[in-house]
Formats: sequence, structure tokens, C-alpha cells
Amino acid sequence: MENRLELNGVSKTFKNAVVLDDVQLDIHGGKIYGLVGENGCGKTVLMKCICNLMIPDTGKILLNGKNPAKGSFGVIIETPGFLNEFSGYQNLKMLASLRRSVQKDEIMNMLRMVSLEENARKKVRSYSLGMRQRLGIAQALIDNPPVLLLDEPFNALDEKSRHQVYKLLGQEKENGKIIILSSHHPDEIRDLCDEVYTFRDHKICKQ
Repeated sequence: MENRLELNGVSKTFKNAVVLDDVQLDIHGGKIYGLVGENGCGKTVLMKCICNLMIPDTGKILLNGKNPAKGSFGVIIETPGFLNEFSGYQNLKMLASLRRSVQKDEIMNMLRMVSLEENARKKVRSYSLGMRQRLGIAQALIDNPPVLLLDEPFNALDEKSRHQVYKLLGQEKENGKIIILSSHHPDEIRDLCDEVYTFRDHKICKQ
């Protein structure tokens, strides 16, 4: 069955300031969707509402016609958080084991996909910003969720790492995932996304 994400009348206000106003969205798996807009326009708030990190004031969010289950979303929003005294491998293992049994090969394969295999046993406190960002991408993918929400996923990545992540997202797209990302770089949005939505008057409009 094709994955489908629906937002029906989603609104969010903070201290009488409207951030999201009656947002409507109906998107499907096998595509990458871009969100663009000025800082503070509501991109991050929308992503947080979709994955239940924030509760909208009104509206419904449905995944395949139902309220999303735990584990439905792989998320990078703001700076990925890790336990600095543990290794990259241990961080992924602990996260995955919260929901299911996970095999060593699965974790190492995910670290390989983001080019962190050689640093798998190093403590995260020694990681550069780019390495932390790549570990965050691996963290978002480790449970094979049907929806990926990636807020500025290319921050701090060098050109080689960016292209590795582009390739990885292309593979996830081919696997039928719904991928929603934001980026400050127009070239990334243009090259990666099948559909682009922009924020206007607290709503989103397809470009």
C-alpha cells in the first residue's frame, strides 16, 4: 500500500501570534517534498506538529487514514541530540532497542551508509558538527519509518557528504517513503524535490 500523509485544517498559535493557519496537505510516498520560506515562517513548527513533538490547536494529521503510530517518523529537527559519552554505534543501538531488537549488522550498515563506519566506536563528544549531522540522519533512518522529516539536514556537511546523503534520500524515495525536507539552499530544493511548497500568510502553497 502506498504511504499517504494528510493534514486537514492544521493550525497553531503562540501567544496570539498565528504560525500555522488551516494548513491543508495531501502527499504520497515515493516522492521528496520541499518546504521553503523565510526564517520563522513555520517550517519547523509544521514538522513538529506532524511528528507529534507539538500538538496543533486545531486540525487532524493522518498517516494512511489513521492517527500515526509510534515509530512512524524519522526526524531531524534542529540540532540532533546524542549521549556524548557513548559512541555513535552505542547511540544508534540504544535508540533502536527502545522499539525493537536490533542486530549489529543493521547498525553498522546504517553507519556505513552515512560514512561513519570507521568512527563507529568513537565517543560522540569527539565528532565534528558534520559527523553529528550524519549520525542524526542515520538515527532518523534506523527504524525504517514510512515518513522522514528533515529540517535542514545538510547543515555542516561538506560537498562529498552532501552527495552521499542525496544518494541515500534517493534510495529511500525509491523504497516508497514520504520525505519532507527544508533547506536554505535553492539548488538543493530544485535538484532533490519532486514537489515544493512555500509558506504564504501562514499557509502552504504548492509552487
